[in-house]
Amino acid sequence: MRVDDDRFPWDQDSILSRDLLSASSLQLCYENLNRSCVRSPYSPGPRLILYAVFGFGAVLAVCGNLMVMTSILHFRQLHSPANFLVASLACADFLVGLTVMPFSMVRSVEGCWYFGDTYCKLHTCFDVSFCYCSLFHLCFISVDRYIAVSDPLIYPTRFTASVSGKCITFSWLLSIIYGFPLIYTGASEAGLEDLVSALTCVGGCQIPMNQKFVLINFLLFLVPTLVMMTVYSKIFLIARQQAQNIEKMRKQTARASESYKDRVCKRERKAAKTLGIAVAAFLLSWLPYFIDSIIDAFLGFITPTYVYEILIWIVYYNSSMNPLIYAFFYPWFRKATKLIVTGKILRENSSTINLFPE
Repeated sequence: MRVDDDRFPWDQDSILSRDLLSASSLQLCYENLNRSCVRSPYSPGPRLILYAVFGFGAVLAVCGNLMVMTSILHFRQLHSPANFLVASLACADFLVGLTVMPFSMVRSVEGCWYFGDTYCKLHTCFDVSFCYCSLFHLCFISVDRYIAVSDPLIYPTRFTASVSGKCITFSWLLSIIYGFPLIYTGASEAGLEDLVSALTCVGGCQIPMNQKFVLINFLLFLVPTLVMMTVYSKIFLIARQQAQNIEKMRKQTARASESYKDRVCKRERKAAKTLGIAVAAFLLSWLPYFIDSIIDAFLGFITPTYVYEILIWIVYYNSSMNPLIYAFFYPWFRKATKLIVTGKILRENSSTINLFPE
């Protein structure tokens, strides 16, 4: 979620100092244009490394999440309300990798925005909307896992396709309704007119957030986060209790085979654990960024550029992590990916292939 999309001086003194430098000592984003932003490029070695690191993240976000969406939508075994939520989450992360990360990569490495004022605003809208969309999806997924673990036998009647569809619709609508008007109305810049005027230059894409909207952003992050932490704490306690009960029953009955309920509980606990790791990764990626945003808004944008870039790219890389988590924990995802990469999904009746071990 990008609230500031370029490298810019953080106070009036630095801006005046920049203006006093001779033009010959500066590199500009647009050499032949007045009011061009100052360019701060990296030397060739670090530049190449940064392009490789950032580019890898963008490719992984696009390709990995595309694999998740294709797997769930193509193979009938994966057509479940919970998996549709996961596919929608992958769609949000896929769009971050497609519409946000490549352009931020160029901005971060070159120190300039070359994609025009119109896409500057769109880029920020996409950033805000898709990232909040991911957060809302993770919150609903945590509730879904709680229902599945707490009572797996009646879970299919409680979390239906209709409920899943409502969760998906809510996540997308709320994030878009919040993100786009916030940027296009200029509400986020209210009270920062002098700063915005000082930062306006050709080749820049600066959209600072005032204190009011920084706090609103943080609350929109905090409330779902608290819900997820509470829910996963309960899931952990339930899962531990179930495991203890199953172990007691095995010792008492001396049976080697598992009951149907035992198998269902075990499967749901594994799913909850996997998605819990995804939630933890999301929170670890986002929390430092939000803390820094609050500090910046109330202390006059004091964060050094390189620190801000590190924080924002940790956030972006989160969109690439979920496919890796699924690949590590889910054999069905590895098998589905292999079928997609080898082109076997193009065969007739490929959607009915069994993805689960016997």
